[in-house]
Amino acid sequence: MNDPRTPSRRRFLQTAAAVSSGVHLVNISTSKAGAQIIGANERVRVGVCGIRGRGSGHIDGYISQDNVEVTTLIDVDQTQFAARQRQIRDKTGREAGQLVNDIRRALEDKDLDAVSIATCNHTHALYTILACQAGKDVYVEKPMSHNVWEGGQVVAAAKKYGRIVQHGTQQRSSGGRAREIAAVKSGKYGRLLVSKGYCCKPRWSIGHKEPKDPPATFNWDAWLGPAPMQPYHENLVHYNWHWFWDFGNGDTGNQGVHEIDVARWAIDGATLPTKVWALGGRLGYEDQGQTPNMHLSVFEYGDVLLVFETRGLVDKHEKFPRKVLNEFYTTDGVIRGGKFYPTGSDKGESVSGGTPDPIAPGGPFESFVAAIKARDPKRCNAGPEHGHHSSALCHLGNIAYRVGSEKPVAGDRPKVLGDDPRVAEAHDTIRGNLEAIGVDLAATRWHVSPVLNFDPTAERFTGEGEVVGQANALLTREYRQPWVVPEAV
Repeated sequence: MNDPRTPSRRRFLQTAAAVSSGVHLVNISTSKAGAQIIGANERVRVGVCGIRGRGSGHIDGYISQDNVEVTTLIDVDQTQFAARQRQIRDKTGREAGQLVNDIRRALEDKDLDAVSIATCNHTHALYTILACQAGKDVYVEKPMSHNVWEGGQVVAAAKKYGRIVQHGTQQRSSGGRAREIAAVKSGKYGRLLVSKGYCCKPRWSIGHKEPKDPPATFNWDAWLGPAPMQPYHENLVHYNWHWFWDFGNGDTGNQGVHEIDVARWAIDGATLPTKVWALGGRLGYEDQGQTPNMHLSVFEYGDVLLVFETRGLVDKHEKFPRKVLNEFYTTDGVIRGGKFYPTGSDKGESVSGGTPDPIAPGGPFESFVAAIKARDPKRCNAGPEHGHHSSALCHLGNIAYRVGSEKPVAGDRPKVLGDDPRVAEAHDTIRGNLEAIGVDLAATRWHVSPVLNFDPTAERFTGEGEVVGQANALLTREYRQPWVVPEAV
């Protein structure tokens, strides 16, 4: 008799045929009937959705734990199943029993306890909401949403259906980072003025790819999901979708969400800002991508600024290497890398003080499983509210950039920057980086936004005028049927 934990040859061939031809999509029940109570010693059954790249890391995070089993693999690309099955088999001696190319089929399984989502950004919120409605707990990669409105819908769904939702900003699971943030908030090193993050990783030209037919093993319709129907090309699959607005959020919403989350964490009580402005562009080359590779975003929280610097034209000039970190500027100096540097000194001392936020042990995946077993959302190190607010900051910075008007890069600093020296320094660094790689500043233009007022409670831009209307329109998107994030979750 076949081991029920291992798919039979017949089942695998049936699944492969469905993947190749595309599956008929069905609706998921929105009742709590699927919810299960899991004892502390019972096995947690997880489905991993999006198994290439980061999804492989999710699989490792679960199969290394006792009493956790990856029972379902979900991916639009049939060619990924064999390698992930081998990964599971080599570690555990068993394989996933279900291989499907549409998450809604997987969610029909009453024995599935949780879904771990590592797909493209534009499907994160929809898949999370569908899983909550089906009574499943969710680990969802960053950013939690593709736009601001979606994030609020995820928070509402998690609350309505009593589900555990953990967001993939892993620094929230770091005790060392929590201690640094506690020191910043303690006041021991002065009052916080600017919480700054950097996302400076090499993001050079992706060139151009011509439209072509998708592979027969690839479910193109399911991959597009909520996005408009459009031709397949190889700059979308499998990574460069990050640089297209229909699917990604640029590097500010890719790598940058981690450091934006830390920057917001350091500001007491920070949710969403009251003002935002930005500048930047896709500069230094011409290619098929759309999102900015050089991007400065500034957010106002009372008397504290959150400043975020995204630069992709790095690692080709010695003065501009990659840089991914956080800094906290206070009235007395700066905290960087767990050390405090007093104003005017290059000698740092290790920081201490304050009461760190409690961190559930075991890293992001073990703490997620522990929260599932305890049925306690507070045991998630990065719950859905954190995911929503930090992801929304990325979206707000992108919106400000997108509604900005074209201005010359050369010349005086834009007035919108204000008088904070850290903001001015970030602007000058971006211009210096461009000049260092040979960009003619006098012949180059970028987008510069006005200061946009934002209501953090209503989650809307306020004021009048065409730009405000454009900005509010970008808080959500038009959804392609049937892949629609519901108005009422």
